[in-house]
Amino acid sequence: MRIEDLRPAPGSTKKRKRVGRGPGSGHGKTSGKGHKGQKARAGGGVRPGFEGGQMPLFRRLPKRGFLPYGGKTEFAIVNIRDLSARFVAGSVVDPESLVTSGLIRKSGRGAVKVLGDGDVAHALTVRVHKVSEAAKQKLEAAGGRVEPLPAKSRGLASDRRAAELPEHLQGSGASSAASS
Repeated sequence: MRIEDLRPAPGSTKKRKRVGRGPGSGHGKTSGKGHKGQKARAGGGVRPGFEGGQMPLFRRLPKRGFLPYGGKTEFAIVNIRDLSARFVAGSVVDPESLVTSGLIRKSGRGAVKVLGDGDVAHALTVRVHKVSEAAKQKLEAAGGRVEPLPAKSRGLASDRRAAELPEHLQGSGASSAASS
């Protein structure tokens, strides 16, 4: 077989629709745009949601709800009843081990919360982002430990502001201007 013998599989390619090429093509004259009107013009058409001047649906419906700046944090929820069933005594429970045990999805590793539904039978070391008070009390009563993980940063402006300023930008503006 040579390079010039190669062909695409039958039916995998399609000829381009060439409009405005005469009446015999079936797409001549108005090029499939019909007669006149806003949609037939060059650059014509209306924006999404426009209903010809009638009050559009998105403006007729009431505004509802609120989302905080930066969005909501969706936690992967795990109950201590499930931890007790899946982990042996003395084991460390962290997001990775929860994924391998099938309690949470891989995408939920960034924010995990343990709730206090059920009872824990043995001591466990739990390293997750949040733990409810009830879960914490039950885990510690069974001889376990709770070690909170830091929340993952989303790179928000507030996080950047919290970072320390470089040395040449520290100090007040007046004293730095006087020294230079």
